[in-house]
Parts: sequence; C-alpha cells; structure tokens
Amino acid sequence: MPRPARGSASYRAVLALPHARALFAAATLARLSYGLLSLPLLLAVREGTGSYAAAGTAAGLFGLTAAVLGPYRSRLVERRRAALPVLTALYGTLLGCLAAGSALGMDAGLAVTLAVLAGVFPPPVGPLMRTRWGELADSEAQRQSALSLDAVTESTVFAVGPVLGGLLTAATSASLSLAATAVLAVTGFTAFTAVLGESPSAPPPAGTRTRLGPPAAPGFAALLVVVLGSGCALALAEVGIVAARGAAVAGPLMALCATGGAIGGLAYGRVQWRAAPHRRLLTLGALAAACYALPAAVSALPAVALGLLLAGACSDTLLITAYLQVDALVPAGFRTEASAWINTAANLGGALGSAAAGFLISRYGAAPAFPAAAAVLTALTALGALLPRRRAAVRAAA
Repeated sequence: MPRPARGSASYRAVLALPHARALFAAATLARLSYGLLSLPLLLAVREGTGSYAAAGTAAGLFGLTAAVLGPYRSRLVERRRAALPVLTALYGTLLGCLAAGSALGMDAGLAVTLAVLAGVFPPPVGPLMRTRWGELADSEAQRQSALSLDAVTESTVFAVGPVLGGLLTAATSASLSLAATAVLAVTGFTAFTAVLGESPSAPPPAGTRTRLGPPAAPGFAALLVVVLGSGCALALAEVGIVAARGAAVAGPLMALCATGGAIGGLAYGRVQWRAAPHRRLLTLGALAAACYALPAAVSALPAVALGLLLAGACSDTLLITAYLQVDALVPAGFRTEASAWINTAANLGGALGSAAAGFLISRYGAAPAFPAAAAVLTALTALGALLPRRRAAVRAAA
C-alpha cells in the first residue's frame, strides 16, 4: 500500500548525490546511441547489400547476440573495469566498418557477420549505471527514486531514438547516419567510462563458481519469470494492436503505452510503499494482466487506449521493482550482471511474445492477442509467486 510521498527522496536530491549529474548525463548520451541504432543499421545494410532480407537478418542477429551476451559482458566489466574501453573501441569500430561497407557496397554475408560481431561488444551502460545508483544512494528511498528516474530516462531515450534515427537518415543517408551513431556511441561510452571510475563494491568471494546462467540467489529466478511474462505480454499486445487497428492507429496507442510508463515510473519513485518489493512485483504483474484483460473484454477504442496506458504504467514500474530487488537478493560483485539478466529476461519475453503473436494472428486473427497477453502474464506471475525465495536481504551484509 502506498503512503504519501512525504519523506521520499526527490529527484533533485538524487541528482545532487556525488558525481550523479555527470554520470546521469554521460549514461544518457551513451544510451541515446542505442536508441538511434535500429533504423540506421537496418537501412544501411539494405543500402550496402541491396537486400532487405540481409538487412533484416543482420538487424535481428545483432539484437539477439547483444541480448543473449549482455549478462556476460556485464560480468566481464564487473570483474575487470578495464574491459569497458576495449568493448567501446571494438563496438565503435565494427559499426564504423558497417557504415563504410554500406557506402561502398558489400556482400550480404559480410554485412551479417559484421552485425553479429558488433552485437558481441556493446558496453553494458544500463546495468553499470543501476549498480552505481545503488552504491551512491544513502537510503532505500533514494535508491527507489534513482532507479525510477533511470528507468524512465532509458525508456524515453529508446522511444525517441528511432524517431531521431529516421530523421537523421532522411536528412543525410543511411551510411552517414550509422557512422554518426558509431561516433556518438564511442563519445558517450568514453565519457561514461571516465566518470564511472572504479566501483567501490566488494569483489566476488574467492573461489566463487562461474555459472553460465543467472546468479543462484534465492528469489532471483522468481523475479526473472515475472519480468519475462511482462515482456511477453507487452509484445503480444503490440503486435495484436498493429494487426487489429493498422499502423496509423497502433502508433499513437503504443505511444500512449510509453507515456503511461513514463508517468507511472516517475510517480512510483516518489511514493513510499508499505509492501515489500517482492509483493509489489507480484501485485504489479497481476494489475498489468488485468490491464490487458480490459481491451480483451471491451474492444472499443477508448477501452483499448485506457488499458494500454495503465499497462504501460504497470510494466515500467514492475521493471523498476525488479531492479530494486537486485541489491537485496544478489551479493556485491554480481549485481551488474544480475541487472543485465533482468534486461535479457524482458527482451527474451518480447521476442517470444512477438513470435507467439505472429502464430496466433496467422491462425486466428488479431482477437486472441490481448487475452493471450493477460493469460501469459497471469500464469507467469503465479509461477513467480510459487517459486522459492529468501526473505533475508543481503544488502546489509554486503
């Protein structure tokens, strides 16, 4: 249950933390390069190879590689901070090679190979920034406000980025747009690395076993399951809206969903909560499922708009709540990687949801998309409630 915002940390107070403004600005610049990338990458490969099939394959494999390897890049940087500038240099160089190839013409196989290689090296700015907020914050209220501000900024950048990327491509060319994105990436990540410095977090305990999967912290698997369900439900709804309403209507509706996420995230960070984060996560999962059930039951446009507005608010605050639990569930030295696993779960859920939506729509039309979104999120939230978790927080001991 919420309490009045009195006593919670203001966003001004969060940005007044040591080095917070410089970190926030550098991280936002670095994230903007990610937000810009999608259209320039797709159109540059199409320009260089003459094939939309090659362009789609390159963009898809870049995204898949970046998402799957994200936690392992975060693990590497968490153990060896000196790897961050190396990742920056390799990532910028490979994007630059793609830009040059698109301008000069290149083989489709080479384009796909360069895109996959570029997907191996994107620096993990989001996980690093969230870990740093946890280290800077003096209280749980400050950490909640900091992570809320961070999540809303990241969502806004990824919403605005494709628009800017499209405008830049239209004003210049796809190859120049991709080259500019590469320059922005190197500039942003270099600035972020300079401000970030060394982490004061304790290193992982000596002799810790290296795992291929997520950290084996009790309760963390339940968190990932709910985040996976949220990403899957959102993708089902997005594809269903396009199929049912067309692009002209779907665009404003999805913008409304993003607006709900921004408003919800900012409001969430300024409220004190009685309920524990795990209980809040499950409650938000259930509420988001109910939001998807509204347009499933009432197909009128106002009901669909209201459902998506509220679903956006629930989805973004659910993700913030998941980030908040990392410090409580995961020991120091593993938190950057754990934060990246949350991103991977959301992205994997989105990919599965898009694939499921395509199958459902091809067989049964657009009608099942919203019921499926509600059902999947309900089921995975219930599963998250049933999985074992540890009540004791590790943050105080870390």
